[in-house]
Amino acid sequence: MATPDIEICENVPLAPLTTLGVGGNARFFVRARSVADVELVVSFARNRGLELFVLGGGSNLVVSDRGFDGLVLQIAIDGVEESRQRDRVRFDVGAGVGWDEFVALSIAGGCGGVECLSGIPGSVGGTPVQNVGAYGQEVSETIVSVPAYDLMERRVRELTKSDCGFAYRSSIFNSSQRGRYIILRVRYELQLGAEPKLSYADLQKHFAGRSGKPTLAEVRGAVFETRAAKGMVINPGDPDSRSAGSFFKNPVLSAEEFQRLSQIAAERDVRVPSYPALSQQSKVSAAWLVENSGFHKGYQKGAVAISSKHALAIVNRGGATAAGVIALRDEIQAKVEEMWGVKLQPEPVFVGF
Repeated sequence: MATPDIEICENVPLAPLTTLGVGGNARFFVRARSVADVELVVSFARNRGLELFVLGGGSNLVVSDRGFDGLVLQIAIDGVEESRQRDRVRFDVGAGVGWDEFVALSIAGGCGGVECLSGIPGSVGGTPVQNVGAYGQEVSETIVSVPAYDLMERRVRELTKSDCGFAYRSSIFNSSQRGRYIILRVRYELQLGAEPKLSYADLQKHFAGRSGKPTLAEVRGAVFETRAAKGMVINPGDPDSRSAGSFFKNPVLSAEEFQRLSQIAAERDVRVPSYPALSQQSKVSAAWLVENSGFHKGYQKGAVAISSKHALAIVNRGGATAAGVIALRDEIQAKVEEMWGVKLQPEPVFVGF
């Protein structure tokens, strides 16, 4: 099936387009390489009453076994434009550009601000959605604005950083305005000649005892090494990397909730690790909660398992189904809530359920 400028395919398997590798087919599928393509696809879907789902790099996604009975739009808008003002560099990046490709480009140009986000799979357009973060950095720290197509107003808008409502692993794109915007590009501002950020314990340990400060490139290498040790770098030879990344968010608790959790832990003669997150709140390790609820790295149910390297990654050992993934998710959530009174919130997007 075709419109004047784009080809719309039917019954396209979605599992190969995700890093977890589960799920059925899309009834319709199209790749958009320009804003004009996006507008055509939106009109096509609207005129036929089709539900629309926007797909990026597929790294934070669980597709149902029955697939998606609508139109899947994969954003493939390319291109990186740079502009410099003294010691600041602005990057205007197409939503379809690979995220790590952009990180590598920025570091090669001597720009700091995203070096700790090296090795994260997916595309640039997905980074504002969940305010991607790792090793002490969040992408919201460098985002200036997000040009997006507004499905409600049927026009392109440029959302400022404050418009995006960034918070821990969230934004308006996955909360209050979920489904309203199609991200077209993302504009970042990075610091030229910046020193790398080394606030995360694993990175401090990696560089402990050396003389001189590490370069941005050295920190990028350390992040890759650390992520690979946890199965968090896509590697066809590593079954632990066939995942949707961290499956659960670290819970952010109020002072009262954290006190209650600490009391439960004290009664069991254990201590809950935490670190400051927001004012008057504590962020608790979801991995600790999982591992202290009867689950262990490598825990397996059929073809679905917890990674042998990382307690928060649910992995596909080969031939897994979305139903199997959901069953393990539910089992973990129920046990953690039963033992600790905390309801873990999943990170991935669930499509077709």
